[in-house]
Amino acid sequence: MTDTQWEQLVKVIRGEVIEPLPVGFIIDSPWLPGWNGISILDYYTSDALWFAANKNAVERFPECMFLPGFWAEYGMCSETSAFGVKCTFPANEFPYAGKSISTPEEIDSLKKPDVKNDGLLPFMMNRLKLNQKKIEELGHKIRFSVSRGPLNIASFLMGTTEFLTAMMTDPERIHILLRLITDFLIEWHARQKEQFSSIDGILVLDDIIGFIGAEDFKQFGVPYFEAIYQCERTIKFLHNDARCEASLPFLPDMGINLFNMGFDTDMETMKTQTRNQITMLGNIPPRDVLANGNENAVKEAAAQLLGSLKDRSNVILSCGGGMPPGVPTENIRAFIRAAQR
Repeated sequence: MTDTQWEQLVKVIRGEVIEPLPVGFIIDSPWLPGWNGISILDYYTSDALWFAANKNAVERFPECMFLPGFWAEYGMCSETSAFGVKCTFPANEFPYAGKSISTPEEIDSLKKPDVKNDGLLPFMMNRLKLNQKKIEELGHKIRFSVSRGPLNIASFLMGTTEFLTAMMTDPERIHILLRLITDFLIEWHARQKEQFSSIDGILVLDDIIGFIGAEDFKQFGVPYFEAIYQCERTIKFLHNDARCEASLPFLPDMGINLFNMGFDTDMETMKTQTRNQITMLGNIPPRDVLANGNENAVKEAAAQLLGSLKDRSNVILSCGGGMPPGVPTENIRAFIRAAQR
């Protein structure tokens, strides 16, 4: 993000209404490689291609905030790799992290990873270091530390069904697992901040939030997210594009001030449930409209979203979730034009 974009983001977070409403998208490996005509594996393994893809996006769409911006990541293998899972990288499919915990009892022997040396973490840090000067020469800076969330990582280590089942059958061990992952994530975010002084935001992505009800989220989610978001950052950003109704009332007290959600809950409901204390980044349908719809469909969805807003404070226009595969340039342009009108 540029200084101007960052300043604009901070103003929106503070409740200032900016007209026209700003536009922003989470972009990473599901969208960038295909849009740039390269394979996902090329994007992950080549610093030059990774930088060129991100550079292309920020230069083609200077009107957009791209969050977190120049994100060094390896999909769902990013943090899970540090726990020793088997990571599979097909040539042009999303990578997959295998399970490393077969039974809840195995949690007892799990060790906290070393954020400096384990898994793919040093590769992610070094990619940013190698490209930092070029990023800054474009007028951008590394603004966010980023990670998947504790529930998300736990679901990969155990398997989603097994993890959710163990919440009911062995809650004490699940708390041990979530505490371990949370301590690791606190150190990982601190490590990123130590390496890049320009970081003043934190982004955590966790869709498993949407798989549990309010009482379970209060027990197994809130304490751990609160601990992660206690860090000193101006922007505290959460992504969950699964169902969010059960977790919404808890978000303000967790310290979050920016939220990217799915598209199945209307913006006004979310603003009411969070007492309008959180800036909403969303939320037209990402796949069916932004990726697969035509320009008119994008324009209509954007107009419907704008028309539904009773209060335009704390809103950044986007899709519901991250930028999905296959979104064409024309549809992004159509969305920007609709927002500017």
